[in-house]
Amino acid sequence: MIAELAEKYDGFIVDLWGVVHDGIKVYPGVVDCLTRLSAAGKKVVFLSNAPRRAAAIGRALAAMGIGEKLYTGIMSSGEAVYLALRDRNEPDFAALGEKIYHLGPKRDRDVFDSLGLVEVASPAAADFMLNTGPDDYLGPDDPSIYEPVLTESLAAGLPMICANPDLEVIRDGRRIICAGILAEWYAARGGAVIMRGKPDPAIYTPTLALLGTQKSRTVAIGDSLRTDMPGAKAAGIDACWVLSGVDVSAADAAAAGITPVAICDRFNWL
Repeated sequence: MIAELAEKYDGFIVDLWGVVHDGIKVYPGVVDCLTRLSAAGKKVVFLSNAPRRAAAIGRALAAMGIGEKLYTGIMSSGEAVYLALRDRNEPDFAALGEKIYHLGPKRDRDVFDSLGLVEVASPAAADFMLNTGPDDYLGPDDPSIYEPVLTESLAAGLPMICANPDLEVIRDGRRIICAGILAEWYAARGGAVIMRGKPDPAIYTPTLALLGTQKSRTVAIGDSLRTDMPGAKAAGIDACWVLSGVDVSAADAAAAGITPVAICDRFNWL
């Protein structure tokens, strides 16, 4: 299937979790597909809602057997949040203070730990919260565990920066909740939430800059009807829906008003 797309497109924006890997291992045929795209002179940028920086994602991919020669670049929601916190040239971020409360595991600290922000131990002492998602050690599949700290943050009036809009992913066959589900809970109770990542079309601007291809010659490959497909549509980019991630059906796509240019079982060359 991807071989057919390679005849029409020069640039490929490829989701990671659910398309390339399941959080533990690379799906069968993916390395071969990336190798063939590279040999055909096509450019690939991985676009992920992972709440960590691009360099950390690159190291994780290398450990899975996907080296830098197989892709052009990486953009992530975590990278986008890092840049926005660093530059403070967007109104939402310019208004934030310097005291940060981090809700998330230690592995996501690269989003902010080099920026000179003051990390505090409680929401009451913070200017804003950075939500990078549930901590594996506390509970990766039970959002109710986080209600006390979210309630405390609401009482303090903290704006929440959400570095991963996803609600859940499949990790080695198990559903794991993501930062998006906590942000959804927060917003439903009146909390201010600032998100970065798919489906926001803004994240496709730096992604296309990494690719260097025209929109008309670029296709986005993803598995999510909530983020990948509408994000590509909003950015004016064709999309291919891959069915290897979260379980959904063609009927779900139709109900969501999604009309991808192609649907395939996996990110495989044929």
